[in-house]
Amino acid sequence: MDVRYARKGLASLAVVSMALLVVGCAAEEKPKADKPATTASSAQTSASTPSTPPSEEPTETLAVAKGQDGFELTINSAVRDAGGFLTLKGSLKNTSEKGRAVPDNVRGDETEVLKHGTSLGGATLVDGAGKKRYYVLRDTDGRPLTTTGLGIVSAGRSVDVFLQFPAPPPSTTEVSFQLPTFEPATLKLS
Repeated sequence: MDVRYARKGLASLAVVSMALLVVGCAAEEKPKADKPATTASSAQTSASTPSTPPSEEPTETLAVAKGQDGFELTINSAVRDAGGFLTLKGSLKNTSEKGRAVPDNVRGDETEVLKHGTSLGGATLVDGAGKKRYYVLRDTDGRPLTTTGLGIVSAGRSVDVFLQFPAPPPSTTEVSFQLPTFEPATLKLS
């Protein structure tokens, strides 16, 4: 009698094991929605053909501000959003022949901004027609909404940067971008 129950137990265990194996294999056959299915042939194809980098949008230069010691700030994007903000994106490049520290003056002289290290917090936009000056936005702790932690930039290298301002009215199509130690640059807004 004990042998008969043992055989039934082993048979039940085998049936359950097979069922789990079938369910597990079936789940693997369906690719997840967020990951593409890969096959051996596609892996071999990509290994034999060099991949090309994904195509990027062409970089348009909206403004270039030249600063001291060979620094140049290039603005490639100025986007107004529905929340009433204007976000500028670009790069800060060291065009000199040796590594240089980003000047501390670019962070401005506001006490709250000074506490948060080297940043582009001193930047402003001047709307000459509307007679208004727009400062880089700050969060509730006084941190500027711009790239922070800027240090030494090696010769010929650049650092991606962003700055966020209150958006000028839609009728304003041109502002002067100003950053301490840099020449003003005219920035067209769309």
